[in-house]
Amino acid sequence: MTNIAKSTPDSPRLLSLDFLRGFIMVLLMMGSTAIYDYLDAQTLGEPANLFFRQFVHHPWNGLRFWDLVQPSFMFMAGTAMAYSLHKQWSTGLTWNQSFKKILKRCGWLFFWGVLDYAVRPSGLSFELWDVLTQLSFTTLVAFLIFRWSNIAQILVCTGLLLLTEILYRYTNIVGFDQPFTDQHNFGNYMDLVLMNKINSGGWVAINCIPTAVHTIAGALAGKLLLSNKKKIQTLVVWGLACAAIGYGADLAGITPIIKRIATSSFVVVSLAWCLWFLAFSYWWIDIKMHRKYLKFFTVVGMNSIFIYVFFEIVGGRWFNEYISAISNGVLGWFTHSQMVQFIIAAICIFILEWLLCYFLYKRKIFFKV
Repeated sequence: MTNIAKSTPDSPRLLSLDFLRGFIMVLLMMGSTAIYDYLDAQTLGEPANLFFRQFVHHPWNGLRFWDLVQPSFMFMAGTAMAYSLHKQWSTGLTWNQSFKKILKRCGWLFFWGVLDYAVRPSGLSFELWDVLTQLSFTTLVAFLIFRWSNIAQILVCTGLLLLTEILYRYTNIVGFDQPFTDQHNFGNYMDLVLMNKINSGGWVAINCIPTAVHTIAGALAGKLLLSNKKKIQTLVVWGLACAAIGYGADLAGITPIIKRIATSSFVVVSLAWCLWFLAFSYWWIDIKMHRKYLKFFTVVGMNSIFIYVFFEIVGGRWFNEYISAISNGVLGWFTHSQMVQFIIAAICIFILEWLLCYFLYKRKIFFKV
């Protein structure tokens, strides 16, 4: 990363935010071992599959728990930005100085996001589907309107969702004129324009336009938590409003909930869950002061970008395979069960990555971009 910061005793922290970021990263760390996909495949047709299915993305129209992870990641980035800017401006930094910091951060996020997908067995590749690449855009948008009134920012969010609807419904490009059909929608067309390829899983680069709403809303939530206004009630009510709009649009057949192309209904429904997650965590941790066992998550949350890059690039290309080879080799002396070997290897990978975060945490080393 570009900057290694030592924590200071006087730095105020929103522990619920650290927990949520850590919880998200713990889920992603386990996901990077492929254990969720494995368990989903192994339990097909069994009652247990109803649970494990929630940890893989929905194939198209619908919503599962795993579909909420990326929105939560981007939402928490906005909340963290609100706290960061509050601290910067309270210590005398100007808007221009903060803007330079954000530009630098977004540049590095874009770089790491592109690098994540750049190295393939067949050679180098240019792809824009990584969450960090998307976050580089959404963070910049959220910062540029951060000082606008709440109403103005909500109108911007509405405009971004309406723009998404218009692009998908009314561009009418031959072969890509089916708004909500995989491989035949406007997002797929733009991938051809930007990267000369279409993602086989249906993901599209222009998801950064509607999902900017997550980061903007996260920043608004952060400002709410920094204010003297009613916090939990406001988060819950806004969540209810978003859920009613999103689920209503899907059930009425207006706009289906599709995570892979971030339809407007998906964005507002996932935003509802993000608001509720934050409201509950803030109430439970920062108000009720339930902080037992939080360190397990916070040591990861305080180095979230670092560990994401680590398990995506190092883990996916070397570390996971190396540790699995050792684990499977040792377990082979005792059992030939592939399921046992896979699960134990995944746990070993996760523990070693967590210990890496703990090592950095104990030395108060936090990688930032």
